[in-house]
Amino acid sequence: MPYILVRHTVEDYDKWKAIFDEDAPNREAGGSLGGQLMRTAGNPNEVTVLFKWESLEKAHAFAQSDTLRDAMARAGVVGKPDVSFIEDSHALSV
Repeated sequence: MPYILVRHTVEDYDKWKAIFDEDAPNREAGGSLGGQLMRTAGNPNEVTVLFKWESLEKAHAFAQSDTLRDAMARAGVVGKPDVSFIEDSHALSV
């Protein structure tokens, strides 16, 4: 299963989250299968998101899309996000 792991800082989490939620149909149309949203303890404006994706090709295409760039700009993402394209390797029991 391919994933995109994204970490970035936002100006205001509540503003960012509203635009992030609004953008869900674009992610789904681009091949996102959902994921997990996390915030850094002690810094609620530092966000990490792990998205499942249909394929690495679709993940790369979405990550380079103007739609995503526009949403991130409107949402107040600060600086360049740290983005990794990853795949399952081994399941861990503990």
